[in-house]
Amino acid sequence: MATPIGNLGDITLRAIDVLRRVDRIACEDTRTTRKLLNAHGIDTATSAYHDHSGERARAALLREIKAGAAIALVSDAGTPLVSDPGFKLVREALAADISVTSLPGASAPTTALLLSGLPSDRFFFGGFLPPKTAARRKTLQALRNLDASLLFFETAPRLAASLSDMAAVLGPRQAAVARELTKLHEELRRDSLEALARHYDSAGPPKGEIVIVVAPADPAQEGAEAVDLDAQLVSALAQASLRDAAATVAAASGLPRRQVYARALEISKRGEISKKGEISKGALKTAGSAKGSDKDGEEPA
Repeated sequence: MATPIGNLGDITLRAIDVLRRVDRIACEDTRTTRKLLNAHGIDTATSAYHDHSGERARAALLREIKAGAAIALVSDAGTPLVSDPGFKLVREALAADISVTSLPGASAPTTALLLSGLPSDRFFFGGFLPPKTAARRKTLQALRNLDASLLFFETAPRLAASLSDMAAVLGPRQAAVARELTKLHEELRRDSLEALARHYDSAGPPKGEIVIVVAPADPAQEGAEAVDLDAQLVSALAQASLRDAAATVAAASGLPRRQVYARALEISKRGEISKKGEISKGALKTAGSAKGSDKDGEEPA
């Protein structure tokens, strides 16, 4: 069941009733959950269930349930199973034909989305992005063309780097950084990804839990970026080999190297580079193909 993400008042009457009546409450941190329980006069027994609990803890909880006990699963904040280990317990409970129900409530991603002012009719929750730049950019590239707002959790120390990678891969989109949601010092900063990256790089890591919301791709902007990719390739091809030019542009743009190489090969084959290193009008007309597949060519190993 969902617990408050900051304000202790954000818990449903149904959740309070269930927490009082169950035999045990499984939670990430018993000390954190006890604060919530004390605030509502609940003395139900608690036990830890978190990332390091493993199969032994899940087996013990399932044995209790099979013996007739009622167990409530909560996270430290928000809705269980969203970026926490709860789904493993639910999966095994369902496999054992144990009845499972969910009590809805507070959720940081949806709260941030509603406050962001960005399109909320379609959205994709990506959890935590990979901590390393290369893996993070690869993940972002796979999400680049989704026609939906993108939501991510992020840690304070990695915030500036993640925003910078988003700006490089996703382009100049509008975004919002939400932190300390529902708490006294709640803050939501709205700007372009590039501007947000500069702000947090200068200001340093903020305090609190963080959710990033990124606007969907703009089709008009995507077309402009395709033309810009061609321009970068023409300039690079006038000074370097096909392989080196593609590698340079791929590194600068954050696009997959094979995709950039395929477009560079296409431009090279069509003779779209003038002696002055300028791109031809024909190249600009076919710029949209820069977002296509690798079928035009494949970079040698």
